[in-house]
Amino acid sequence: MTCPTEHSPAPTTTSRVPAAPARDTHRPASRSGRPERVTVAVYAADPVLRVGVVQQLRQRPEVDLLDDTDAEQAQVSLVIVDHVDDDVAALLHRLRHNTATRTGLVVGTLGPGTLPRVIECGVAAVLRRAEADQDQLLHLVLATANGEGVLPGDLLGKLLTHVGSLQRSALDPRGVSLSTLTTREADMLRLVSEGLDTAEIARKTSYSERTVKNVLHEIITRLQLRNRAHAVGYALRNGLI
Repeated sequence: MTCPTEHSPAPTTTSRVPAAPARDTHRPASRSGRPERVTVAVYAADPVLRVGVVQQLRQRPEVDLLDDTDAEQAQVSLVIVDHVDDDVAALLHRLRHNTATRTGLVVGTLGPGTLPRVIECGVAAVLRRAEADQDQLLHLVLATANGEGVLPGDLLGKLLTHVGSLQRSALDPRGVSLSTLTTREADMLRLVSEGLDTAEIARKTSYSERTVKNVLHEIITRLQLRNRAHAVGYALRNGLI
């Protein structure tokens, strides 16, 4: 699964400042002996979400919130969203190529297969919005600045399962057959079996409708089936979903 490269929607910052060279994200002591504050830029399409996060972080002396014009110089880019769609993934992809910043994600819901997608886009620290109080936000910012990974326990378990599956496939490629479905393929076929159409599957999985169509077409072509209904029946008979 690859991270999309199409243009992202305009985030709350419109800065065109070139990316700065990578900097040491550990917090060195200033001349006064106090640790320097971590510089943070907040990105959110919803201004209400942005204001809420900014107000909480502004109260913390460990954090220095940057104006929009300086956002691309931030040590930490904090992206606040309801869910991860193609536009959000494009923003994360763009931030990944800014060597001055590390990216943290505060998200309402993560659909099936979304966690590997955001990790591929350079995100190593994730916090659910429902848990995003001031202390948790500060912990996410400081951990991100120090290059540490942060994941809720259940998401960490899913990630380890995903990594283990990839390792097994790499170590025993003969164990992978043409009838094997990837997690994404199985999830989409399961939604087809529940009667969802392409648009509904796209919303559920946070993929574009074009991606959903391509994935289902690939399943049907690879397994030499006639249509989606045939694919669902095949998957059920063979215990693939």
